[in-house]
Amino acid sequence: MENQYYPFYNTPLPYEYNALEPYIDEKTMHLHHDRHLQTYIDNLNQTMKQNPWLQRMSLVEVLYHLEKIPKEQSIEVRKNAGGVYNHRFFFETMSPDGNTQPMGRIKQGIDNTFGSYEKFERVFKDAALKVFGSGYAWLVTDGNGFYIITTQNQNTPLEFGWTPVIGIDVWEHAYYLKHYNERNKYIDDWFQVVDWKKAEEKCCGR
Repeated sequence: MENQYYPFYNTPLPYEYNALEPYIDEKTMHLHHDRHLQTYIDNLNQTMKQNPWLQRMSLVEVLYHLEKIPKEQSIEVRKNAGGVYNHRFFFETMSPDGNTQPMGRIKQGIDNTFGSYEKFERVFKDAALKVFGSGYAWLVTDGNGFYIITTQNQNTPLEFGWTPVIGIDVWEHAYYLKHYNERNKYIDDWFQVVDWKKAEEKCCGR
């Protein structure tokens, strides 16, 4: 993940805005990346500008060590640093060359934990559907096993000690223009563009 230190800027998508169609539409990608993510970046920069001591920490370090941040700053930092990290992770683990099967350690972990990729998809989709309001569903690892968790708002797996493998944004702005209130259809489409190769690189090395 590029641009880990203040000041943060909105790194380009690793593909064209329309590259994920027909599964995720171009208009949603523009709105999601250029407006929603940009707002989190702007707010995070403002918070860090007012707290210079935070500027020595990387984005990931901030999220791993939220307990060290004074309470009066921690809410804004969690919300905005989490918003930057979660969105970047979400965009970077999708690809127009998606719909591949997991490989390497991820495939082994999924098979050992869930029995098969098909069973994993069903359990993951059920978790994503059950997120009340805004948040994310994640496949995560602790270095030994693989687990499905959910987080509210812009909380990240990092603050709980997990390493994210894949994550789906189920805030309504991620899918409402195309799917309206039918989150289940959005999840099915998202699975078609998951980049398992990138996920393997991020969580388990090349």
